[in-house]
Amino acid sequence: MKLRLAPTVYSDLLEIMEYYDSEAGSDVAAEFYAEFRSRANAATQRPYSFPSSGDLRRVNLKTFPHHFLFEIVGGDTVQILIVRHDLRHPDYGLRVD
Repeated sequence: MKLRLAPTVYSDLLEIMEYYDSEAGSDVAAEFYAEFRSRANAATQRPYSFPSSGDLRRVNLKTFPHHFLFEIVGGDTVQILIVRHDLRHPDYGLRVD
């Protein structure tokens, strides 16, 4: 499957990485990004193995307290919709105005 990131995912990743960079250093920020990429790759390889709620599926990062939600679009694309901290409200970032 192909991978597509919703436009807001770029700002989610930047915000998280800036936080880790300022609080723990650039190595930790780089580790976060590497783990995100690894888990995104896993989602494209086996998307149906992740838990779902309706059309959305959740992928937890293993080392960091973050996860992302994705949907399968057109049967051949994994689209990541949001990256968020595990303590965020379940509806955070999903509301469409």
